Formats: sequence, structure tokens, C-alpha cells
Amino acid sequence: METVRFEDLGLRPQILRAVMEMGFEAATPIQARAMPIIMEGRDVIGQAQTGTGKTAAFGIPLLEKIDPKSKKLQALVLCPTRELAIQVADEIRRLCRFMHGIKVLPIYGGQDIGKQIRSLKGGIQLIIGTPGRVMDHMRRHTLKLENLHTVVLDEADEMLNMGFREDIEDILKEVPEERQTILFSATMPKPILEITKNYQKNAELVKVVKKELTVQNIDQYYYEVKAKNKEEVLSRLLDMYNPKLSLVFCNTKRRVDELTSALQGRGYFAEGLHGDMKQSQRDRVMNGFRNGKTEILIATDVAARGIDVDDVEAVFNYDLPQDDEYYVHRIGRTGRAGRVGKAFTFIVGKEVYKLKDIQRYCKTKIYAQPIPSLNDVSAIKADKILNNITSLIQNEDLRSMVEIIEQRLNEEDYTAMDIAAAFLKQAMGTTEADGEKPYDFGDTGAEEGMVRLFINIGKKQNVRPGDILGAVAGESGMPGKLVGCIDMYDKYTFVEVPKDRAMDVLHAMDHAKIKGKEINIEPANHK
Repeated sequence: METVRFEDLGLRPQILRAVMEMGFEAATPIQARAMPIIMEGRDVIGQAQTGTGKTAAFGIPLLEKIDPKSKKLQALVLCPTRELAIQVADEIRRLCRFMHGIKVLPIYGGQDIGKQIRSLKGGIQLIIGTPGRVMDHMRRHTLKLENLHTVVLDEADEMLNMGFREDIEDILKEVPEERQTILFSATMPKPILEITKNYQKNAELVKVVKKELTVQNIDQYYYEVKAKNKEEVLSRLLDMYNPKLSLVFCNTKRRVDELTSALQGRGYFAEGLHGDMKQSQRDRVMNGFRNGKTEILIATDVAARGIDVDDVEAVFNYDLPQDDEYYVHRIGRTGRAGRVGKAFTFIVGKEVYKLKDIQRYCKTKIYAQPIPSLNDVSAIKADKILNNITSLIQNEDLRSMVEIIEQRLNEEDYTAMDIAAAFLKQAMGTTEADGEKPYDFGDTGAEEGMVRLFINIGKKQNVRPGDILGAVAGESGMPGKLVGCIDMYDKYTFVEVPKDRAMDVLHAMDHAKIKGKEINIEPANHK
């Protein structure tokens, strides 16, 4: 199916801006097919599963149609559960964040009905509710339906399974006859067809059933990270696994540009690819990736279409994809030609629930992994180098090399183990030539095996030792019991952490806040 961009759908500038900031570069199949029909004002039956982007498929046309100047109720969305009602309301609020005067309210059982009544009196144009609570408000005459022009039944089959058919029909009988009725359902059982026949007019069926897609030969992992730490975690994984070619997926063009600059600044051979680039630029980037000059390609989903490179060893979902199917398309670019690929996905906060949907859809297991420390990175790099050395020992004639080493050992006062260790350090790239000494903090005045860190905040800012401990452990993911002595003064604090965790703490605490105040943290200078 041809790619449909949101800027080609004739949306209000405010909605288009929100869509772009949410990272939706191109419409999903259900959005591309259903939205133009809904925006024409026709009734629609959308057959689509969860994870296809159907909320935006009906939410955007609703917002196009709503008059912000009128405080009357204009649209009603029915959902089977309170969780879905809240989720749909949140997404529609994000879609209308740049539109002034539009109020969206979820109403559901279990919440104080008095609070809902007070909100309704303030003037709400769009309600997302569960059938039972909507019926309750209708009986109380706290919902005024005479100005309603659109009704949406979301996950209609699920509402029927939960016994809401009678409520749904009672609601549809009460709303104005001259209205637009939109129904979304993953399946089309007989009761759904009866509702469409009785309560819709010349409805058009838009059917987007996901293909059964599976992923094989791909080890899949996810990391729960804070948004601000994604770049650091990506860098560590690239250093640990050192893939020959990597694909990194971002949801927005801006994120592609930002991450490309950041990785280039860290010394990686990375290039970005997105829809705003000229064809000549795209060709140059792709040629560089195919011939190995570019090792890391950072792209949006749309820009990555057509990428067909067999040697991609790792795919990184820097941003979780908007559609389950995109996940499969993304990671399917590794593990080709009989090779085993790796896929890494970064999860922030509640995205873990979306990841569960992806696992169900792919019929696969995505394994949680701890964020690697700098020690982990070094251990993995060393392991890979030593495995290569094992292969050399088994398959190569090393006699001439052995003679050179023996001659040097006879001339100098060090052992074969010293030479091996020096070669390993050089091969790992952790010498001073890299511009950093990961573990050499000098004497910071800490106990043996610890590093003393200085933080520019203290008692006068009403900070307590527990605040320091919570911030260090919470930001770095390090168990609190590993934090050593905390010495607090009026305007600054010293805290001791294990030497092998110190760089982790410094990176994690960069731009951190304690008690709402930005702080600076650095190794202490011991006189």
C-alpha cells in the first residue's frame, strides 16, 4: 500500500503540529483508509485490531469536526473498559493540545459521579465513556445529547462480550437520528452486523486485518530506561556488541537528526535517514551504509522502507514503534541469510504495556535486560577479543610471532602475561588515547575501592542524606546498600560510591535534580 503522509490529508495546522510532535510521520493502513471517509461525514465500519493506530483514525476526524466555540456535547466515544476510555482520552488530548477551547472528558464507573457531573456542567465537547456510566448520566439528565453529531463505538465486539449490547442500543436510540456513526471492531460477529444494520446508514467497511508475521533467528531484548539516558545506553550496547552494521529506529525526523549528531560527537560512524532529505542525500547515506563506511544508520520507519542490506547484525528501537506491525518490519532487517540477529528495544515508563501487545502480536518473547554498566561493556569486549584470539591460536601458524615475543621477554623485565594484558587493553580501546580514563579517578579521599563524589547542594537547601541516597540509587539503578559514607555540609555534600560504579553514577546524575534543584556532580579533589 502506498505511504500516506499526514501533511497530505488536509488537516488543521494545529492537529498536524500535534501529530508531528507525537512522532507520527506517516499514517498506518487503518488511518490512511478510514480517515478520508470519516472526514467526508460517512458512516464507517472499521475492522482493525488493537495496535493499528485506530484511536487516531477516528480521533483526528472528530477533532476536525468539533466546533471549539460551542460548549455543547458534540461527539461521544463508547469504550468497553475504564482503562481504554482513559487511554483514548489521553491520546485525543495529545492530538488537540494546540487547539484552544476543546474539552475532552472520560467518564467511567468507579470514579465519583459528582465530580463528573461538575465537569459536565463546565461544557464538554467530547466524551469518552463506558456504556454503563454513560447510561447512568443519561438517566440523571446530566448528558445533553441534542447537539451530538458523531458517535464512535470502539472495540464494539469487546463491549458485546461484556454484556453491553442493551446499553449500546439504548444509547443509540437516544442520540439524534441525523448523526455520523463510526464502529471499530476486531471481529464481525452476527450481533455487530445487526447493530451496523439497525443504527448505521450505508456504512462503508474498511478492513485492515494484520498479516500473521513472525520473527525468527532474532534474539530480542528490552531495557527500561529513562528518556534522558537513552543515548548513553545505546552507546554502551554498541560498544558491548560492536555490530558490523546497525539500524537505529526513531519515531520522528527531529529525533533522527539529534541522535545522529550525538553519536557522531561520540566518535561513531553514524548517519541519519528521513523523509525531509533530498534524494541525492538519501542515496549517499544508503551507499555509505551498504559499503560499510557508515556503520550505524538512524532512520524513521518511512525512510527505512526499501532498505535491504543482509549484513545488519543489530536493530535498535530507540523509540517504541507506533504500530505492532512496524516492530516486525524493523527487526526483520536483521537475522537474514541464516544468521542470528539481535534486536534491542528501549522502554520508557508505561510503554511496557505496549510492549506486551507487541509480544502477543508477534507470538514471541522479548527478554528484559539490565542496563549494562561500564564494567559489563569492558567484560563483553574482552570476551569477544579473546574468542577471536582463540580462533587465531587454533587456525593460524604463530611460530614467527612466538619467536618475536620470546626475544622481547629475554630483553625486558616483564612476563608474557604482561604483554598479553597490554595487547588486550590496546585491542579494547580503553587506553588514554580514547580521551577518557574510565576507572582512574585519582585519590578522592575515599575508602579503599570507593570513589568520593562532590555534589553542589547541602543542608541549606533542606536536603537530607536520604535525598542524596535516593537520587544516586534511583538515577543510576545501583542498589542503595552499595552507597557508602554521605557527608553533608551547608552548601555541598560528599558521597562515596564503589569505584566500578562511579562512572555510571556520574553519567546517570548528569542533569539530575534533587528536591527540584539542578545539581552538579563530579569526583572530589582530595588535598
